[in-house]
Amino acid sequence: MHQPRILRDLRESGHVHRSVKAEVRENLLARLRAGEPRFPGIVGFDDSVLPHLERALLAGHDLVLLGERGQGKTRLIRTVAGLLDEWTPVVEGCEINDHPYAPVCARCRRLAGELGEELPVGWKHREERYGEKLATPDTSVGDLIGDVDPIKIAEGRTLGDPETVHYGLVPRTNRGVFSVNELPDLAERIQVSLLNVLEERDIQVRGYNLRLPLDILLIASANPEDYTNRGRIITPLKDRFGAEIRTHYPQTVEDELALIRQEATIEWAELGADLPEHLVEVIARFTRLVRESTAVDARSGVSARFSIAAAETASASAVRRAAISGEEQAVTRVCDLATVVHSLRGKVEFEVSEEGRETEILAHLLRRATAETFRGRLGGLDLTALLDKFSAGSQVESGELVPAGELLHRIGPVDGLAKIMSKLGMGAGDESPGHAAAALEFALEGLYLMRRLSKDDLDGVTVYRT
Repeated sequence: MHQPRILRDLRESGHVHRSVKAEVRENLLARLRAGEPRFPGIVGFDDSVLPHLERALLAGHDLVLLGERGQGKTRLIRTVAGLLDEWTPVVEGCEINDHPYAPVCARCRRLAGELGEELPVGWKHREERYGEKLATPDTSVGDLIGDVDPIKIAEGRTLGDPETVHYGLVPRTNRGVFSVNELPDLAERIQVSLLNVLEERDIQVRGYNLRLPLDILLIASANPEDYTNRGRIITPLKDRFGAEIRTHYPQTVEDELALIRQEATIEWAELGADLPEHLVEVIARFTRLVRESTAVDARSGVSARFSIAAAETASASAVRRAAISGEEQAVTRVCDLATVVHSLRGKVEFEVSEEGRETEILAHLLRRATAETFRGRLGGLDLTALLDKFSAGSQVESGELVPAGELLHRIGPVDGLAKIMSKLGMGAGDESPGHAAAALEFALEGLYLMRRLSKDDLDGVTVYRT
């Protein structure tokens, strides 16, 4: 696309100057009318969070997303920048992205007066118009708004010259979307510096006679726990936000499954492991049971990163087995899920009364998740042929280091294996020994949880018997 490089050509091209909020509003309306995705990659918010967010953006409001850790607040904020125009003109070299039609900083106003219609024009992609700051107690006003640049003073400029200002993150995101993550962690005296940004739409830097009308969409995130444990959003600042939107964890197993698939698929591909559908469901149910458990601190929440890390850890266990045993294909089995209990214990905050029982609680919840998945997928299936393998008092030994071929040899031929694999979501192309072993081991684990078999666990070795 031809992009005008001077102000005269920009005017002749018919370009219309719009504010950031007008850009977002009109582009959002266009997507709504066309039925296109507005916030790609966001799972489980379609009927709850997104309608509120869309109303806030259409109203031109700055807003706060309020929710526990790992609910996708930052991911959602970043997708809002996708509603900006793909390209926008700026005064070439401007630190705060002034529009050529209406420059506001001292440098650009001086250049506009000197060059007139020959003012050079640059172009910024919407990805360059998003700024983000994680609020920490050591964040200063200079970081957010700006301060005097001592290097420019040393070059001989006077202290009162507006061009000696080093702009902070907020003005450098002028004509874009700026996010403050975990806003309550920002010291209250620093939060005051955002008051003018939200209401008067300008900034103040030390003692300079400087007023820069900013064109910005400000979105903040906060955790409800922060209001009591670490800090708060000062009342005048809360009043200046147009909307406060509550987020949540996935509300259904289907949403949890979709989230795991979306976020962990790349990692599985890089690891070279296959995680069967029924094990993804076990992880999704496990995550939901942990969130609902009375032994877990509900105020802290259980992040979506918990389920993603569980999927990645189980896949890594399969890759490790394949490397040690020389298997050609790494397929995750139910024995690999046990490894996530120890790996993910630190991602959950337990109630004080449960101290010392963390591993026991997680292992119990994992067994419940496995049993629920077994009932849902294989509960109505006749598994007599598999149970007959134990009729003569025989036993089957498995474990995270037992290769698939060896496990299949120990179990022997099983009538109806194809039906078991089909019920577990293994279709055409999943006829490998790894998939067959994953299906049979899951069926054995389910029979144990239904008290049709017994099981002994010792040092990574699992023995199923009557």
